[in-house]
Amino acid sequence: MTDGKNGLTYSDAGVDIDAGNELVNQIKPLVKSTRRPGADSEIGGFGGIFDLKAAGFKDPLLIAANDGVGTKLRVAIEAGVHDTVGIDLVAMCVNDLVVQGAEPLFFLDYFATGKLDTAQGVDIVKGIAEGCKLSGCALIGGETAEMPGMYHGDDYDLAGFAVGACERDKLLPSEELTEGDVLLGLTSSGVHSNGFSLVRKIVELSGLSYQEPAPFKSASSGETLGQNLLEPTRIYVKSLLYAIRETDAVKAMAHITGGGFPENIPRVLPDHLSAEVDLSAIEVPEVFSWLSKTGGVEPNEMLRTFNCGVGMIVATGSDNAQAVTDALAEAGETVIPLGRVITRGDDAGVVYKGQLSI
Repeated sequence: MTDGKNGLTYSDAGVDIDAGNELVNQIKPLVKSTRRPGADSEIGGFGGIFDLKAAGFKDPLLIAANDGVGTKLRVAIEAGVHDTVGIDLVAMCVNDLVVQGAEPLFFLDYFATGKLDTAQGVDIVKGIAEGCKLSGCALIGGETAEMPGMYHGDDYDLAGFAVGACERDKLLPSEELTEGDVLLGLTSSGVHSNGFSLVRKIVELSGLSYQEPAPFKSASSGETLGQNLLEPTRIYVKSLLYAIRETDAVKAMAHITGGGFPENIPRVLPDHLSAEVDLSAIEVPEVFSWLSKTGGVEPNEMLRTFNCGVGMIVATGSDNAQAVTDALAEAGETVIPLGRVITRGDDAGVVYKGQLSI
């Protein structure tokens, strides 16, 4: 055997174990910042542990959800902004949990890239930790995969996995949902994390770059198109849990994600009921108007692709609508009286009134 290098190493194949270890060391304080009852948020073991009893549950049901950020990541990559997509990742999972009445308990992430950039990785985990804090769940583990040959250049992908719990008798939607119930809309923070393949196509048609000023904003705002489109998905968890616990009057909720109104609202309605939605009640954010006009996207296509300004819908009895509205407003939400529950006819679960102001 000769001295010196003899044979290939993992590093020669494009995988830097030292960089991975350095990333773990740098994100440990971020992970620790998400501690909550039931989890100490220490990482380094083979699996994360959560203590349901310590979280205060008596007869819980566990509810799980997983999701990604989609091609919004391409906007982040091209704009060079990586510290907010982690919030999107958490939001897309925990907002799906809370609509079933569940309190998010813990979160795990999967980060895959062709070449690990420690600074970029730390920025991504900063966003994930922030999303966990905003939703009250603990980041208890994750996986970083460096895979040259699978991802090229600056490409990376994210996936998230969340688990929540609710007491058995508090599971939503409620069987008490009935004709005449009121629908309340909660405003979105922007495009959230759906429809970005169409968004990117429209930006391409516009001839703009993500570094240029947002064309629908005043020049004095200084906001770029990329910054506006990368506004993180709003996390509704704490405000919704507050309204549920304060009023005991929330009957159902729908997270408006991919598929927009016509795909997501019927998911929480029984077969004999539909949602009547007053489109004229929605103050459509200017980004959606720009997307519609620039891409020539028709209103019905907008409604089945984007949230159009409403990221969450809450159903409650007409006699409790004001109390639920007040609780949500107190928790920081902007609430829109959006419509009502009606008997289903020949429609597919959603009936529109008025016009979308785009």
